[in-house]
Amino acid sequence: MHDDRSITEHRLRRVLKERIKPAVHSRPVPLAVERWEAPGEPVPVAEGLAAAYEPCAVGDPWGPAWGTTWFKVTGTVPAAWAGRTVEAVLDLGFDRMMPGFQCEGLVHRADGGEIKALNPYNDWVRVSDRAAGGERIEWYVEAASNPVLVDHSVTYEGDLRTSGDQPLYRLARMDLTVFETEVWELVQDLEVLHDLMTQLDGGDARRHEILRALDSALDAVDLCDVPGTAAAARARLAAVLAAPANASAHRISAIGHAHIDSAWLWPLRETVRKVSRTSSNMLGLMDGHPEFVFAMSQAQQFDWIKTHRPELFERIKKKVADGQFVPVGGMWVESDTNMVGGEAMARQFLYGKKFFMDEFGIETKNVWLPDSFGYTAAMPQIVKLSGSTWFLTQKISWSQVNKFPHHTFWWEGIDGTRVFTHFPPVDTYNSDLGGAQLAHAARNYQEKGRGSRSLAPFGWGDGGGGPTREQLARAKRQRDLEGSPRVEIERPDAFFEKAHAEYGDAPVWAGELYLELHRGTYTSQAKTKQGNRRSESLLREAELWASTAAVKVPGYTYPYEDLERIWKTVLLHQFHDILPGSSIAWVHREARETYAGVREELLGITLEAQTALAGEGEEELVFNCAPHTRRGVPAGGAGLPVAAGRPVTVEARHGGGQVLANGRLRVEIDGRGLLVSAYDLEAGRESVAPGAAANLLQIHPDFPNMWDAWDIDQFYRNKVTDLVDVDALEVTEAEASQCTVRVARSFGSSSVVQSVTLRAGAGTVDIVTDVDWHETEKFLKAAFPLDVKAERSASETQFGHVYRATHTNTSWEAAKFEICAHRWIHAEEPGWGVAVLNDSTYGHDVTRDVRPDGGQTTTVRLSLLRAPRYPDPETDQGAHTLRFSLAPGAGIGDAVREGHALNLPERTVTGAGPVAPLVTVDTDAVVVESVKLAEDRSGDVVIRLYESRGGRARATLTAGFPLSAAVESDLLERPLHGTAVSAPAPDGTVALTLRPFQLVTLRLHRT
Repeated sequence: MHDDRSITEHRLRRVLKERIKPAVHSRPVPLAVERWEAPGEPVPVAEGLAAAYEPCAVGDPWGPAWGTTWFKVTGTVPAAWAGRTVEAVLDLGFDRMMPGFQCEGLVHRADGGEIKALNPYNDWVRVSDRAAGGERIEWYVEAASNPVLVDHSVTYEGDLRTSGDQPLYRLARMDLTVFETEVWELVQDLEVLHDLMTQLDGGDARRHEILRALDSALDAVDLCDVPGTAAAARARLAAVLAAPANASAHRISAIGHAHIDSAWLWPLRETVRKVSRTSSNMLGLMDGHPEFVFAMSQAQQFDWIKTHRPELFERIKKKVADGQFVPVGGMWVESDTNMVGGEAMARQFLYGKKFFMDEFGIETKNVWLPDSFGYTAAMPQIVKLSGSTWFLTQKISWSQVNKFPHHTFWWEGIDGTRVFTHFPPVDTYNSDLGGAQLAHAARNYQEKGRGSRSLAPFGWGDGGGGPTREQLARAKRQRDLEGSPRVEIERPDAFFEKAHAEYGDAPVWAGELYLELHRGTYTSQAKTKQGNRRSESLLREAELWASTAAVKVPGYTYPYEDLERIWKTVLLHQFHDILPGSSIAWVHREARETYAGVREELLGITLEAQTALAGEGEEELVFNCAPHTRRGVPAGGAGLPVAAGRPVTVEARHGGGQVLANGRLRVEIDGRGLLVSAYDLEAGRESVAPGAAANLLQIHPDFPNMWDAWDIDQFYRNKVTDLVDVDALEVTEAEASQCTVRVARSFGSSSVVQSVTLRAGAGTVDIVTDVDWHETEKFLKAAFPLDVKAERSASETQFGHVYRATHTNTSWEAAKFEICAHRWIHAEEPGWGVAVLNDSTYGHDVTRDVRPDGGQTTTVRLSLLRAPRYPDPETDQGAHTLRFSLAPGAGIGDAVREGHALNLPERTVTGAGPVAPLVTVDTDAVVVESVKLAEDRSGDVVIRLYESRGGRARATLTAGFPLSAAVESDLLERPLHGTAVSAPAPDGTVALTLRPFQLVTLRLHRT
């Protein structure tokens, strides 16, 4: 037989595109269109309906960037269409290749109710399944003219304040049509078979069988009368569509999904509308397809619908009860997990799961995080303590170097907790269920021979849209189709139950799920990151002192509602394109403004509580919010006097510069303003490598291959400029309590002033760096070359720390050339180490070199600032204040203590006398992470604590109030049957036994 495959395939593509698809909507009749431009921000629906509309026509331009245009669409169904299926085609000017990233619309009835959303793959609206003829249509389309910002070019369209005012779109089509059902079904048949055929091997008989059926079907189509011949064409495809799948065919659980970034290339306010548009379409699909299941994560997005579209929310609640609309994830948002603090991660689950239970009466069991940029090794324990069972991610498929070895596995965290995890081999969270993607999933699946099933989230996402009726048609046809994986639409929990039953002994992956990409997100948008860290710290303070006042001060009222509202605001801004710094300028501008408001409100709550606790008086009380005693003030307490250390001395250094000492450290700053010695006097050890200088600011070029705000590529290290020229060097403070040396530099278009301070009795050298940053595509680092032989570094993460190799023996280690740490990073050799601490920096790198003298230098660098130009062309331009410290001789416990001290400043209030702590723990190894009152308003005190050093710990907790019981609880404050906690002793103390990095939540019942 002659090989005519390419001819038939080409014929099919052309006939589909030019004849069959256009025939789906026949007999077009233009609709009348009017328009109204909403001024400024989006308006309520009632205002849009009542506006004064003006005539417009197809072909008219509309929509400046970020504007809203309301279109009034009217028409009458022709009498001749009686009994036919009628749809309107409303094309706002869509680019078919970019759903979710351009103009979108929501169609309303004249009474304001939603009908359906419009996007590039949903430009139709059903008028009637069986028209009577003469029906009158009056619809209102709320159309958003969002600019297209996906091409990674420098643009100022990413902020309403800098975007242009010219129309971005042109109205393309507004017609009433007859929907030709049989033609539409033929399209689905042809596309499914074509996609399947092209994935089969050229020597596979099934491929040729499909090819002949397609050729025959095309012969049956009269190109001048497609509707009249579609049924005949379908009949010639029936046999190949009825052939059942092979017994060993891979099984795919298809879950409808619309990954909607809570902010990214659009502001938060637009996401509010995106989730409503998407949900409206999903509800419509559910009405017509009872088998359809749609999973939506992020309690925040449900809450937006509840607030802004209450009637839509009520419809969602009904579908949730029916099992079709499935809340998943259990988090407030799909957050970043690298930089979010421990308590904030716990609150993501507390408030997320609580919302789903309160609103829908269900508890989510899976954690749904397909798109975050790597996953902390602390996550398994947090997942389990939230009451969740399963974890799903997709983003690891983006790694540049190493292919992750599993698709279904047990993920083990830093404390030993394991969670059953799936990583879909379809390699996308926006599957279209096309043949290419399904075939890839089956080929790519790495558990063959042990497991047989995987999950595929399908539907248009990122900017929303969700599944389409065409995708449901593909799922139906591929449920049991020879040559294809078996596709079944089902709930996520059903997949996980089957996968666990089939492959319960799946392999174990221990430690973080590091994404070998998007490493720049640890640094981009420094003020957003600083706002997050400081908000987390301020929330700790506010809750601690408010809880203490609520227990100790009669008449003080704990601000439950205010704290919950503020927490949810902070949690929202931990979304994986906000905190990582990968959103447009508008998002980060608003984030800075939001964080400023959060700061003022939390300082007010803290001051009110501290004032209530202090009482009337003139004594100066120092409040210590840190979880360790400092300067004589106990953790969670306030008192007088404050302990002082040995005084600081300062003298001129031979050769230029200054020498500072305080009995614990001797610090030398040379004439260049660099730290050339930080000597541990107690241990007799030098911190700074011989011949090197610490606190060395370095500039690198920063132009990654693709994702500007997201990525740094390793070649940035090929070129470095050390900032050693000095504009000014002076001692600005020389007192017994502390001494400060001020160093000023200028470089490029920027300048920096560093204040290097040694305090009396301190074990740290503290550095405040004020940068006026006006560089472009540059990377600013602060280097600390240490005289330490360290095979690994320790980085603080949520409720503990992770170790990473300093060498690059394997490609896995070499890929971690930029790493994330929270408040500290630590390098040590047996018996002695050094910590580098920070107050709002997350990106670091650690390298090592062998010196000519045979010693090893371990260099720790903090990533301070970047200057990418996409998606925000002005990223981080302007003034910044960054704080970091060097702690010579520090062990892990010292790093934990000093990290908290740097991030949790003391506060001074005048009052009557000392304030005793609400709770104390008798060992620094156990860190009290948070103190709050219970969510159920019972008045119980909730304490969250963890073992911080990676070893076993025994501790005694003492409550500063009468205690009747101490109950170990989960993150939602429900009782657990654990072994970490004993019953309270007669004196009110509670004995604790913790394994390494164990996280414990205690609910303390007051008598």
